[in-house]
Amino acid sequence: MSLSEPIAAAKPSATEPVLSLVIPCYNEEGNLRPLLSAIREAVDPLGLAYEVVITDDCSKDKSWEILKELAGANKQVRVQRFAFNCGESAASWAGLKAARGKYLVTIDADLQNDPRDLPKFIEALKHFDCVCGTRVESRGKGDNFIRIASSRVANWVRNKLSGEKISDAGCTYRAFRRECIESLKFFRGMHRFLPTLFKIEGFTVTEIPVSNNPRFTGKSNYGVCNRLFASFYDLLAVRWMKKRMLRYQVAERVN
Repeated sequence: MSLSEPIAAAKPSATEPVLSLVIPCYNEEGNLRPLLSAIREAVDPLGLAYEVVITDDCSKDKSWEILKELAGANKQVRVQRFAFNCGESAASWAGLKAARGKYLVTIDADLQNDPRDLPKFIEALKHFDCVCGTRVESRGKGDNFIRIASSRVANWVRNKLSGEKISDAGCTYRAFRRECIESLKFFRGMHRFLPTLFKIEGFTVTEIPVSNNPRFTGKSNYGVCNRLFASFYDLLAVRWMKKRMLRYQVAERVN
C-alpha cells in the first residue's frame, strides 16, 4: 500500500491488521476495561482489521493483571510489560515497534482522548502522512486552569525554539503511516516531538480538533514541571537536529 492510497475497509484479521492502536499504560487499572469498550464501539463500525497494543510501564496497581485478562479474552488485544519503569516515551516506542498495522494511532489510556474521534483521524490520513489531535478548542472541558496555562506556555516555548506551528504538541493522540517511524531513533521524551521529527523526514503533518474528556479514574502522571521543564533539553536537541539534518534526493540511478 503506497503513501497515497486511502485506507480500505478489511475483514478483521489476527495476522494482518490495517490499524494498530498503541497505548502506554501506567497505573490505569480503572480505565482499561472502559477504554477497550470505547475503542470497540468506535472502530468496529469502520470495518477495519485492527489491533490494540498496550505497554504496561511497570504499573504499581492491578493494571497488568487486568491487561492479561483482557488479552486472554480477545486476540485483538496484545499486551506487554516492562521489567522496570521507563517512562511514556519508552512505552509508546515499544508499542509502536510491536505494532503490525500499516497505520498507527497513539492514544492515552486515561480516556481523556476520545476513541469516537478515530473516524476523523482515518479520514484525514487519506491526505496526510501524520494527523495530530489538538485540544485548543476543547481543553476547558477536561482540564483545570493550571494544566491549561502550563500547556499553553509549554507549547509556545516549544514552537518558538523549534520553529514549529503545532498548536498542541502535548497531545499525543495521533495517527500516522508506519513509514513515518521507520528511520527514527528512540530517545527519552521523543513522544512530545514526533510531528517535528516526521517533518524532518519529509512527511506531511496536519492537525484536527479532538475532544478532551475529564479523566475517567485515577490521577494524572504529569504536572507543571513536566510540561515546562522536563523536555527542555530534548527541545534543544530537536532544534539542533532540524538545523543539522542532511537532506538529499537521488535524481537518477544506473545499475
